Amino acid sequence: MRNLLRQIWNTKGLARWILLTGTIITVVFVVFALFAPWIAPFDFNQTRDASGVKFEKLGSPGAGHLLGTNDQFFDIFSRVIWGARTALEVVLLSVILSVAIGVPLGLVSGFLGGWVDRVLVFVMDAIYTVPYLLLAIIFAFMLNDKLGSGIVAAALSLVAIYIPQYFRVVRNTTVSAREATYVEAARAIGAKPTTIMRKYLFGNVVQSVPVIGTLNAADAVGTLAALGFLGLGIQPNEASEWGYDLSRALDDAQAGVWWPALWPGLAIILLITALTLVGEGLNETLNPALRRRRLRKVQFTDRVRTSDTEEVAPR
Repeated sequence: MRNLLRQIWNTKGLARWILLTGTIITVVFVVFALFAPWIAPFDFNQTRDASGVKFEKLGSPGAGHLLGTNDQFFDIFSRVIWGARTALEVVLLSVILSVAIGVPLGLVSGFLGGWVDRVLVFVMDAIYTVPYLLLAIIFAFMLNDKLGSGIVAAALSLVAIYIPQYFRVVRNTTVSAREATYVEAARAIGAKPTTIMRKYLFGNVVQSVPVIGTLNAADAVGTLAALGFLGLGIQPNEASEWGYDLSRALDDAQAGVWWPALWPGLAIILLITALTLVGEGLNETLNPALRRRRLRKVQFTDRVRTSDTEEVAPR
C-alpha cells in the first residue's frame, strides 16, 4: 500500500492531471454524500416547507428553490445532493462485494487448476457473455420481490455483473504467478496452499484491482441510473436516485420545462466522468507498460577514463 501511494504521489505529466481532475470532482460528490443533511435544504422526499405549505409543482429556479422543483413537488437541488449519497452507497457496496467474491474465486481457481478451475471458468464465462444491463435487470426483478426496491437490492443487482471481471483478471495473473520461483520455494519448505495464496500470491495478483474497481464504480453509476430510468431501481420514497428523476423529467423536457432533467443528468455525467478519469489516471500510474519515463539526454565528457590511473587524450 505504501508503494502504491508513493507511485500515485510521484505521478508526472498528463496522467497526473487526469488523476487530479478526476479526484477533485469525485471528492466534491463524496462531500455532498457525506454531508447531505447539512448541505441540502430539504429532505429527499419532502414536499412541504416548515410551515406546511406545499411546494410549487414544476417551480422554476429561484431563491426558494435554487434549481426549481419537479412534477412530484420535490426540491431538485435537495434531490441531486441526496442522490450523491445514494450513488456512493450503492457503488461502494457493489464494488466491495464484487471484490470480496471475485478475487478469492480467481485466486483459488488459478492456483488449484483442474476441475475446480474448469467449472469456475465455465460459470464466469457464461455470466460474462450476458449483456450487463440485461443481467442487472434480471437480478433487479428477482431481488425486488424479496428485498424491496432499496439500496441493498440495487447494489446486489450490480454485484453479479462485476464478479466475472475480477475473477478473470486475478485468475489469469495467478496462473502465471504460480510457476514463479518464490512459489516453488514456498512449496519446497512445506507451506500449505492457503498460506501460499494468502502470503505469497495475493499481494502480487491484485495490482490491477484498484484500477478495475474505479472503472467499475463509474460503470455502476451508469447502470444504477439505467435501472432507475426503467423503473427497476430505487423508488423515490426509499432514497433519491438520479435515473428515476431523469425518467420523470422527460415529458417535462419535451414541454419546454428543462430544469428537472438537466441537473440529475448533469450529475450522472460528471460523476461517471470523474470516476473514469481516476481509473485512467491510476492505470497510467500503475501499469508499467503505459507509464511514461522521463529520458535524460546523454552527455559525453571531454576525456574518457579507461582506468583509475590512466587517461587518454581528448577526442
